[in-house]
Amino acid sequence: MRKILYIFGQLTDNDVTWLARFGRRLRVPAGAVLIEQGVPVETLYIVLQGELQVTQRDATRVIARLSAGEVVGEMSFIDARPPSATVSAATDSVVYAISKARLQHELETNAPFAARFYKAVATFLSDRVRQTLGSEPNPDELDANVLDNLDRAGARFDSLGRQLLDA
Repeated sequence: MRKILYIFGQLTDNDVTWLARFGRRLRVPAGAVLIEQGVPVETLYIVLQGELQVTQRDATRVIARLSAGEVVGEMSFIDARPPSATVSAATDSVVYAISKARLQHELETNAPFAARFYKAVATFLSDRVRQTLGSEPNPDELDANVLDNLDRAGARFDSLGRQLLDA
């Protein structure tokens, strides 16, 4: 859930409404592959329900498990390189999906949205590196910038889910 708090803490209510309008809700059966290692990513995902797993080539070792609020495909979106791992549904899941092309167009034509979006992605990628390196004194503690917007971030995530269910 941590990643989505970084993003939705930076975005506005109008940004979330835009995301709901141009993205879609997908049901993903257990075992289905969303992102394949080495294959360019065309979609950015947010896990709404269920659990995804991240594996590398041999697919025998699970590197990570992702649950509600996790963002998938953001690294390939930022640097345009093919993914270094495969992401598949560990359980029947529901994800929010938005095409990379549609999101990229909005980022290129809406500078305030782009600034908020890229700041959010940079913040949670920085947090991920700090956690990986073990340089966080308390890895469960959220950044002060996120804490300031925590209530709004959670409400925006819930709003996205409701808007997608109503669509």
